[in-house]
Amino acid sequence: MSASQKIDELNQTLSMLKEKRETLNAEARGLMEKRDRLNEKYRQIHVEIQQLKAERDSYNTKVKELKKQRTQLKTKTAEKIEEIKRVRTEIKALAKKRPPKTLQQLQREIESIEWKIQTTPMSMQEEKKLVEQVKQLGTQLSIQKKLEDLNAKLIELQAEIKAFETTSKSCHEKLTEIAETSQKIHEKMISKVNEAKQIKTEADSLHQLFLGTKEKTKCINQEIEETLDIIAQLKGEIRIREEEKKKQEEKELFEKLEKQAREKMKRGEKLTWQEFQLLAEKGLTAQD
Repeated sequence: MSASQKIDELNQTLSMLKEKRETLNAEARGLMEKRDRLNEKYRQIHVEIQQLKAERDSYNTKVKELKKQRTQLKTKTAEKIEEIKRVRTEIKALAKKRPPKTLQQLQREIESIEWKIQTTPMSMQEEKKLVEQVKQLGTQLSIQKKLEDLNAKLIELQAEIKAFETTSKSCHEKLTEIAETSQKIHEKMISKVNEAKQIKTEADSLHQLFLGTKEKTKCINQEIEETLDIIAQLKGEIRIREEEKKKQEEKELFEKLEKQAREKMKRGEKLTWQEFQLLAEKGLTAQD
């Protein structure tokens, strides 16, 4: 096979390689575009995940606060229950000493005796007897007042417990509602995380395919370069042979012209300027 034929064959191979390279480049561009779209989608979902996480954490903070509030209410309720037990024990103890007369009756009776002491002339013995009576009535009055205060305190404590229970119930309802909302947000976030993982896996897979395609293109580029080098080498060899052939043809032409000039010179014929110049270059003259 001649060098020209080899060059033609190599040019066909080169054309096929370039076509294959273009196909691979188009494939690489397609893979890169898909990968970049997926990476952009992954970034968007990642932003959504961060937003959902911040929202969920905000709700979780509210849940913690409500749990703390509920615990505090339980503690306060327990304290009030203990206080009620103490008050009831005290009421029970005082109830045994409760006088038969009401608070109002005792107050009126004391006021009446005191008025009598202040306005009625009496002996020391009588006054002492009345003062002692006031003292006894005062003790009974103190018991009645204490019982009334304790009963009022008991009612107050029961009202406070009722208020705590109402607040605790409201707190629990809010806590349950917020916890459910937080759970829904968390589930949505987990769904987004799983979606992001799938997208990232697909994007990474496309990236590996992209790298593989680029590697194939690199190999083809190397083949193209090697083919171009061989073509250039063959063209160089052809050019050298053509130059050698041209030189040989020129040499043969000059030798032919020289021979013709010599023969004409021997015959005494007139030389052309070209023939004369050729003989002059050889160092020959008409005298020779």
